[in-house]
Amino acid sequence: MNRKTFLTRLGGTSLAVMLPANAVMATIRNSPLEKKRKEKIVLANEGVELNILGNPQRHKVVGLDTDNQIFEWVDNLAPGSGIPPHIHTREDEIFRVLKGQVEIMVDNKSTILKAGDMAFAPKNIVHSWKVVGEEKAQMWVSAFPSGMEHMFHELSELPEGKPDFNKVAAICDKYGITFVQEG
Repeated sequence: MNRKTFLTRLGGTSLAVMLPANAVMATIRNSPLEKKRKEKIVLANEGVELNILGNPQRHKVVGLDTDNQIFEWVDNLAPGSGIPPHIHTREDEIFRVLKGQVEIMVDNKSTILKAGDMAFAPKNIVHSWKVVGEEKAQMWVSAFPSGMEHMFHELSELPEGKPDFNKVAAICDKYGITFVQEG
């Protein structure tokens, strides 16, 4: 079936089909729903870098960029670093290991992820992760919807050195993240 026959069977052509592509894109860009979102290209060494409890973290895209739909960042992690079991009540997360090895636990199931592996941790499910082995690890993490970036900014303002767990837990709690007892 050719394009003309296909469009005729659909009841004719629509305005969008008849308009040039640049006119369609101009219409979309001028929509009230699209005004907040803007294209963004972030190269490997770009983004806002923060020190989160001793580990560098580079924010690639935040809620302000995505109409609060998604927040993505890259963690550069020292061997042995990690986060204890916790629950998010607001966002789902996807963890993608870029290098190194990360043991991740989601809903009491632990797996060692290597470069190219990923895990999904839905909200309201206990999860944790820890860098294993002697090599540094790097993870690209997505949280949706966004909002956690504000928590990370607060955590980056804590004094250097061994973190005060009670202060960390209080900051996380403001963003709907609760640490849970293991076992």
